[in-house]
Amino acid sequence: MTTINVNNQIINVDAEPDTPLLWVLRDHLGMTGTKFGCGMALCGACTVHIDGAATRSCVLPLSAVAGKSITTIEGLSKDRSHAVQMAWLEIDVPQCGYCQSGQIMSAVALLKTNPKPDDADIDAAMSGNICRCGTYPRIRKAIHRAAELLDQSVAK
Repeated sequence: MTTINVNNQIINVDAEPDTPLLWVLRDHLGMTGTKFGCGMALCGACTVHIDGAATRSCVLPLSAVAGKSITTIEGLSKDRSHAVQMAWLEIDVPQCGYCQSGQIMSAVALLKTNPKPDDADIDAAMSGNICRCGTYPRIRKAIHRAAELLDQSVAK
């Protein structure tokens, strides 16, 4: 039994310590927003936050997250009210949508460390997230829009 903190809830998980966090989230906890893409930490579909940092969950063993704070796409907001989620919808980013939870989680982490990224910052931060549909220009535009929304909320 391993105790983990997922989306601010303490949960006991009965899984082997070497089970990848992705499968704990999906198969043991029913949190299917985090996607399986490549299984090798290359595509970004499985991105979650561990203590605020964007992390690939497909290769991260359960034993590595005990005592850490895990945030999944389900934990950003209950009603899609996070600025990045709102910008994604406003800009109409998704095409097939499969990679979008990982893209969003990476964008949120970027904006926490760099609230006003330029195109080069965005391209560098998001380069590890693959979108087979090629919505990269909309992703970049949505990150800029999310930065505006976050800036407006701070100004209030």
